[in-house]
Amino acid sequence: MLRTVWRHPWVTAASNIALVLLLYSLMRAGCYAVNKGMFPDMTVRHLMEIMAGGIRFDLTAVLYLSALYIVAALLPLPVSWRNHPLYRRCAVWAFWIPNSIGLIVNAIDIVYMRFSGKRTTCAFFTEFQHEHNLWRVFCEGMLDYWYVAVAALAALVLLGLLTRRYWRVETRQPRWYYIRETVLLVVTVYFCVIGIRGGFGRYTRPITISNAAQYTDRPAETALVLNTPFTLMKSIESPRYVEPDYFPAEELAEHMTPEHGIAVNGETAAPEEGNRETAAPEEGNRRTNVVVIILESFSKEYIGFYNRDIAGYTGYTPFLDSLLEQAVTFDFSFASGRKSIDAMPSVLSSIPMLIEPYIVTPYSTNRISSIPERLKRKGYRTAFFHGAPNGSMGFLAYARSAGFDAYYGMDEFDDDSEYDGTWAIWDEPFLQYYANTMTAMEEPFMTAVFTASSHHPFRVPSQYRDSFPKGSIPVHETIGYTDHALRRFFETARQQPWYGHTLFVITADHTNELSLPEYTNAKGLYEVPVAFFDPQAEKGERLARVISQTDIMPSVLEYVGYDEPYFAFGEAALTQSGKAHPYAVCYNEPLFQIFSDSLLVQFDGERVVAVYDYRRDRCLHRNIAGSIDPQRIAPMEEYLKAYIQQYIRRMIHDEMTVL
Repeated sequence: MLRTVWRHPWVTAASNIALVLLLYSLMRAGCYAVNKGMFPDMTVRHLMEIMAGGIRFDLTAVLYLSALYIVAALLPLPVSWRNHPLYRRCAVWAFWIPNSIGLIVNAIDIVYMRFSGKRTTCAFFTEFQHEHNLWRVFCEGMLDYWYVAVAALAALVLLGLLTRRYWRVETRQPRWYYIRETVLLVVTVYFCVIGIRGGFGRYTRPITISNAAQYTDRPAETALVLNTPFTLMKSIESPRYVEPDYFPAEELAEHMTPEHGIAVNGETAAPEEGNRETAAPEEGNRRTNVVVIILESFSKEYIGFYNRDIAGYTGYTPFLDSLLEQAVTFDFSFASGRKSIDAMPSVLSSIPMLIEPYIVTPYSTNRISSIPERLKRKGYRTAFFHGAPNGSMGFLAYARSAGFDAYYGMDEFDDDSEYDGTWAIWDEPFLQYYANTMTAMEEPFMTAVFTASSHHPFRVPSQYRDSFPKGSIPVHETIGYTDHALRRFFETARQQPWYGHTLFVITADHTNELSLPEYTNAKGLYEVPVAFFDPQAEKGERLARVISQTDIMPSVLEYVGYDEPYFAFGEAALTQSGKAHPYAVCYNEPLFQIFSDSLLVQFDGERVVAVYDYRRDRCLHRNIAGSIDPQRIAPMEEYLKAYIQQYIRRMIHDEMTVL
């Protein structure tokens, strides 16, 4: 009798589910080992807490993936059917195939998460839907990170070897067989529902990605708690936004408004001249051109200009360091998100990345404002440049919706000999093409370029091998190459007739892999350069203020003397036009973050969960939420709530522009 019980399909299925849960836990431990730099100050006790909390999400994913197998194993069919070798074999394949796929995608994300900062969701497929080189990138990644491929293979081998394939119900069908097996199926399904929901009861909501925060001290740790099959399944149908009710709609603009130059309560918020000249420099009748340079993966960690206070620091951007000395820069400058598609709307349309990238939301067809859309009203010619195949990353679609007159990609460059073999034209030749194409444009013009070479797989052209410091992580060498390409671009630009009356805006799309403790935290993950360089300026200026990518659009518009209302979630950072530029906002899933020039406040949508004095505590070791004067953070919380509500409200109602 005991032997029969241990061969029962329920026992077999439970054993196999437990096996997969064990493999996910082993992968979680391996994920931590591979990406240890993402989780500074991790203690053994906290790691164990994360490991235990992760089982809850693993159980949901495994039960989803094994649902067909569980039903097949427990369906109260006649004994002869359930014991038939073909039936058992089909059931095992129903278990092995979905769970093998789950383990593979989970293993792949062990590497990808170090670049994205989180587990992959379905937004990934929208982001890369126009890419035709993903298989090549995947293969190169497996070669570069061979140990992850080995770990995935080992997991599949263990799954194949240890999966229990054999079960056997009684040889003779007992009298109460159908009642017993039906009850067992119903009870099992009941508890599987509990496992899939992450709990059961009237007040228990189905488990979501945001639930991972309860096991973490820092937002980055949610990637360690979660598993990729779970995040993919939970993001298949992203819910449409629900407007929060922090403030009555009629009072919302008093706390924060993205409408600039619009009367608010009888007072006009139009730009005013402050302590920095905003009118366009002129030579005769010439007006200020605008050139926006978005550098791929240029974290502030890689740039010596920002890190001279770190003992023994070695930078990788000698040219950019010298250029920033002559520009207007900010000590505290932040990206809006962690991916390239987050940067385009943030930099060019002042639309932040909140909750999910704007480009992949159901509202991506909304009417929007942008730098080119506004400046075209003033007679500017506009163009966007990206050296990848046209349509890559969704940039072509966004460039059109943003109002650019022209798009110059790999097709227009028309020389595949300069292709890097993976992503795009090498930065040096493409930036030369960029400079020369602008010379042929009618002035005034506004252009933007998005570089590509400092992207995984982190290669440099063959003629530059061993020309740039390799540093401690692979991206460092390519940062050196792109810095060289930037130097060559400015050498060419200085010879052009448009150079002297052009405002250059320099930023990055997002950070990449980080290595210094000052940056491997919730602040450093978003620190990118934001600089404004005017060749006519007598000297540079370094401001101890905060700025975000979303502040670029209003800063540019006011600098060139734009005199009409416009829509932007940022503020003009180069002027003192009536109200101070106080904060930078970003979304560090699952938390909203707001920075002042000294504090970082993390907000979960309902309450403040952490506060850091990042000037004194650069590595964010001490959460002072329980000890800080509430009045000190109250204005930040109020502004952030209004910011979130304005964003969601205007997305829902298609109110992302003025006039």
